[in-house]
Amino acid sequence: MTEITDDIEAVVEDTNLPKRLKDQVYSTVDERDGVTVEQADQIAKAVENRYLDTRVDPLDPVGTVSAQSIGEPGTQMTMNTFHYAGVAEIDVTQGLPRLIELVDARKTPDTPMMTVFLEDEYADDRERAHEVVWGIEATKILALGDISTNVADMRVQISLNEDTLQERWPRVDSTDEIAGEIAGIIEDSLGVTTVQDGTSVEFGPEEPSYRDLLQLVEELRDITFKGIEEVSRVVIRKEELDSGEEFVLYTEGSAFGDVLSIEGVDASRTTCNNIHEIYRNLGVEAAREAIINETMDTLEEQGLDDVNVRHLMLVSDIMTNEGTIESIGRHGISGSKDSVLARAAFEVTVNHLLDAAIHGEVDDLNGVTENVIVGKPIKLGTGDVDLKMGSFSRQSGQAD
Repeated sequence: MTEITDDIEAVVEDTNLPKRLKDQVYSTVDERDGVTVEQADQIAKAVENRYLDTRVDPLDPVGTVSAQSIGEPGTQMTMNTFHYAGVAEIDVTQGLPRLIELVDARKTPDTPMMTVFLEDEYADDRERAHEVVWGIEATKILALGDISTNVADMRVQISLNEDTLQERWPRVDSTDEIAGEIAGIIEDSLGVTTVQDGTSVEFGPEEPSYRDLLQLVEELRDITFKGIEEVSRVVIRKEELDSGEEFVLYTEGSAFGDVLSIEGVDASRTTCNNIHEIYRNLGVEAAREAIINETMDTLEEQGLDDVNVRHLMLVSDIMTNEGTIESIGRHGISGSKDSVLARAAFEVTVNHLLDAAIHGEVDDLNGVTENVIVGKPIKLGTGDVDLKMGSFSRQSGQAD
């Protein structure tokens, strides 16, 4: 192993490399034995030359290249859903429909889900992991016991299962106490008066009415007694990660902000497939990373992992450039362009041209699309270079 001395650090820091590449140079030097300052300088300069060579040339049409690089492989995408991370019970939209969801910046995905990582003893102990499961998964009354309806007395009777109560409320010693808590939730949600006897809870409508009795039963089924209402199911799996074996939770349904506050959840690694939830809870930079990761994962699942991530980074940058998440379509970025012809070339052509004529809009022909439409050279590459020819005077030695 080579010690990173001040001299080695000086030659690396003297380059024009970004921090990420400098860290990789340090890591490379550190892994090798007896690297001298001169050799470290050679390594750093070789990386710098490669880095400078791979940068985009001025006036390159990066948007068009990115669109082609993503769009062409996108024609190979057909699959609608797949089993998430080997969890057979959870289907998640993938393929082209998922890519469309992302670039359209849909408020809610067709199949919202979360990947919840655990911390400390919760990640190693299945029983402690299940405590987090019961804190996340929505618990309905049918999971806790049996419901019966006494039409003669106009009463709804609930017989709670003691084993289930102890399993889902492991930190509460008395099942009667849990039943009392459940009775309180029923009173608050339905506006009725309950009678509790051990693990049995009974209630009915204020006025005798068969219709009201059935209505109470239907409303009772929808009450969430524990967990998060939006999460219908949680699957727990033991997985081999870089840090070793640990339990990971996969959810059907998403409530990212609520999950992050639950004890035992590792907020630094937990994520979801709803970019708007990430934006609301973690900010626009996190949403940008989520768009990049989700689009890259979607392509890789289809075997299209040769798409350079920088094209996806450009799309993500455009979508989050204003500090919010905008879609690519006519209701977002394409529809808000200054150029009339660029808007008209995308969708609803006649409407855009008519509105522009009514309001007297002027198109300055600054972009690619509008210049192609009118047959002018686009202002990219050689099209953005102006050459002027002048005469040269031998007497004065100056150009006229």
